[in-house]
Amino acid sequence: MASSSSSSHVKRFHVFSSFHGPDVRSGFLSHLHNHFATKGITTFNDQKMERGHTIGHELIQAIRESRVSIVVLSKNYASSSWCLDELVEILKCKEDQDQTVMTVFYKVDPSDIKKQRRDFGSVFENTCQGKTEKVKQRWSRALAYVATIAGEHSLNWVNEAEMIQKIAIDVTKKLNLTPSRDFEGMVGMETHLRKVNTLLCIESDEVKMIGIWGPAGIDDLEQLEVLAKEPSWFGPGSRIIVTTKHKKILNAHGIKDIYHVDFPSIEEALEILCLSAIEILCLSIGWF
Repeated sequence: MASSSSSSHVKRFHVFSSFHGPDVRSGFLSHLHNHFATKGITTFNDQKMERGHTIGHELIQAIRESRVSIVVLSKNYASSSWCLDELVEILKCKEDQDQTVMTVFYKVDPSDIKKQRRDFGSVFENTCQGKTEKVKQRWSRALAYVATIAGEHSLNWVNEAEMIQKIAIDVTKKLNLTPSRDFEGMVGMETHLRKVNTLLCIESDEVKMIGIWGPAGIDDLEQLEVLAKEPSWFGPGSRIIVTTKHKKILNAHGIKDIYHVDFPSIEEALEILCLSAIEILCLSIGWF
């Protein structure tokens, strides 16, 4: 059973990815994260973090504040004590918080990870040099356990792009991020919804005020302050969405998460025009 202290973490991210950068960052992982972005899935970005010998508080918090952890196991994953410490923390969150853990075996045999043998085992042994037996056993148990979690195996896929798409779909299902069908047929709406959904951070318990700048809405700051002056006025997890055509109102109220609804692109405008023309034609001949 999850402890109250562990389960109370705010979930700021949809996904935390644990990986060995040189093996997968510029190829496989960049494409996977791009797929996530198109589906409105937020991921923790470690690009600006300074890597040390042990993972820091910020990284531990990011793991704890993610709904899903994806462990990308590659041939040099065990060459990094940082990755191994991440893995230990991820599995701790799985046990304490019932966090979803997914695995990707990227050009590596799961049995080699489980038994720490062959090339993967040699890499692991090198990393364990100078470490205490307690640390080595902790890492070894974590690797043996994560290797038993069913996941995607790159060697089973002829087309890596299809594997990436499958992983993105699986994550979407686990997060229950099924897109609404209410706006089906409305040109450009799906893209807007994805971007706004990212700002909303629905999984978080904090109170958030979101500004949508573009369409007409509240054109008066006093109205806004009467209706929603302070986040403390609202319960945990509340989302306050303010629509206005005056960005200065949002700025004056201290709203930092702002989505700008721009005019349709040329392609979208042409699509809207064609749809309107077809509708007018159908009405004129009595099809509707």
